[in-house]
Amino acid sequence: MNEDLDAVLAAVGPRLRALRQRADTTLTELSATTGISVSTLSRLESGQRRPTLELMLPLARAHGVPIDELVGAPQTGDPRVHLRPIIRHGMTMVPLTRRAGGLQAYKLIIPPAGIRYPPDLKTHEGYEWLYVLSGRLLLKLGDQDIVLPPGEAAEFDTRVPHWFGSADTVAVEVLSLFGRQGERAHVRARTGVPESA
Repeated sequence: MNEDLDAVLAAVGPRLRALRQRADTTLTELSATTGISVSTLSRLESGQRRPTLELMLPLARAHGVPIDELVGAPQTGDPRVHLRPIIRHGMTMVPLTRRAGGLQAYKLIIPPAGIRYPPDLKTHEGYEWLYVLSGRLLLKLGDQDIVLPPGEAAEFDTRVPHWFGSADTVAVEVLSLFGRQGERAHVRARTGVPESA
């Protein structure tokens, strides 16, 4: 039984780190939000500090997740996914994946052109795949300006300077797959060519 408990508690640190990185929050910012010291947060994420209820409650609240998600508790019969949107600089991000680490999926609702801040090209580790659901997306990638209408997709290495926003005076809705470690989306499609026997 103790081995099971140790395994559950050992998995908390990586989940906490992944949630913080997904929200693009620093340890210092999280410390200010939760009142937990930066050193304690760092030791929790690295597994050097055992998580306690007193530490988990403010962290669950700060990340907007149930405490069950921090400890990886099994779901209890309700199959519904309770999505918690995150709003940054006018853009709404709805996380569609619940697992920490690996590929992360989001639905993005980006406000009309002129409402978002001016393009500020960023670079970071990872790989991103974007699919436009509605509206038109302006993707600035290096020295290219690419406009994607509904039904079009783009994928790129996020180490290339990039920015994206609405290309028009209406909001744009996008599905995004992001792999922090450079994972790419793999799409398989049948070509209609019969396989040789």
